[in-house]
Amino acid sequence: MIALALATSFVLTPQPSGTKVRLQAISVSGEDVIWASGLEGTFVRSIDGGASWSSGVVEGAEELQFRDVHAVDADTAYLMSAGPGEASRIYKTEDGGATWATQFVNDMPEAFFDCMDFWDAESGLAYSDSVGGEMVLIRTRDGATWERIDPSILPAPLPGEGGFAASGTCATVLGDQSAFVAMGVSGARVLKTTDRGDSWEVISTPVPHGNETSGLTSVAFLANGHGVAAGGDISAPEDYDDNVAMSEDFGESWWLVAGPTFPGAVYAIAYVPGAPTFTIVAVGPGGVSYSSDEGGSWRSIAVESYWSLAFTDGGVGFLVGPEGRLTRIDFEL
Repeated sequence: MIALALATSFVLTPQPSGTKVRLQAISVSGEDVIWASGLEGTFVRSIDGGASWSSGVVEGAEELQFRDVHAVDADTAYLMSAGPGEASRIYKTEDGGATWATQFVNDMPEAFFDCMDFWDAESGLAYSDSVGGEMVLIRTRDGATWERIDPSILPAPLPGEGGFAASGTCATVLGDQSAFVAMGVSGARVLKTTDRGDSWEVISTPVPHGNETSGLTSVAFLANGHGVAAGGDISAPEDYDDNVAMSEDFGESWWLVAGPTFPGAVYAIAYVPGAPTFTIVAVGPGGVSYSSDEGGSWRSIAVESYWSLAFTDGGVGFLVGPEGRLTRIDFEL
C-alpha cells in the first residue's frame, strides 16, 4: 500500500485478462459488469466485478483494432474499431459476446473514427477525424442504425483537426443530453452539445498543441460541471508537460494545470467517484498518476504503461494496457 493524501491508501491488483494483446479501452456498467477491448478483434468481460474474466475475438474482425467499448449490461455491449476507411466499424452484442452484429462500416476513405459514448442503451454518438473541411460525427437513436450528423450544424474544423484513438475516452456524455469531444492534431479544442447532437459549439483549451501528434486525447465531466481535458504530444514520450486543463462551468472555459508525474502524453483521464475531493486519475504509456485537488499536485501510482481506465459508481477502478495488462485499483477513501 502507498500513502495517499485525503485517502488512506490504494491497492493495485493484477487481473487475468486471458489475452496478451494490447487492451486499449474499458467500460463499466453498475458495480459488476466490465467490458474491455483491444487489438486483433479482442474483447474481455467480467460480470462479477472482476472476480472472474473471459475473453474472446469477434469473428471476422481478427485484423481490427477495437479502440473503444461501451458496456450496457452483462449481455449487451458496443465495440468500435478504429482505422482508415472500412477499418472503422461499430459492432453490438446482445448475448454476452457469443455473437456480434455489424452495425456500421465507415464508407469514407479519409475518415478515421476515434471514440464513442452513449447516453443510454440505444442513444449514442461516435467521432471521426475531420474530412474535406467538415467535422464527422455519427449517432444512433435506436441502438441499431447510425446516421451522420449534418455537418452544417457542426463548427468548422481547424485544418486537419481530429482525435486520437488512444483510449476510447475522447468522447464523453453527461446527463441525458450533453456530450463533449476532445480534439487535437491542429488544436486542443472541446466540441460540446447539450441536446444530443442537434446543435454544437467548440471551445479552445490551453493544453499545448501545434503539430499533428499533439492536442487533446481524453475528456471527463462530473454532474456539477467540473471537467478535465488532457493530452499532450504522443510523439514525445520522454517529455514532461503541463498537459491537463480544468473547467468548472461545463466546459465553457478552461485553465491549464500541472501535468501528471509520468512523462509523455496522457491517454486517458477520469474522476474517482465517491472521493472526498475532486480526485482524478491519469494514465498513459509513461505510467499512472492521481491528483486529489484537480491537478494542483500529483502523485505516482505506477510506472507501467496503461492506455485507458474506467471506474464503477462505487469508485473501483480498472486500468488496461499492453500485453493484456488489466489491473484493478481500490482507493480506501
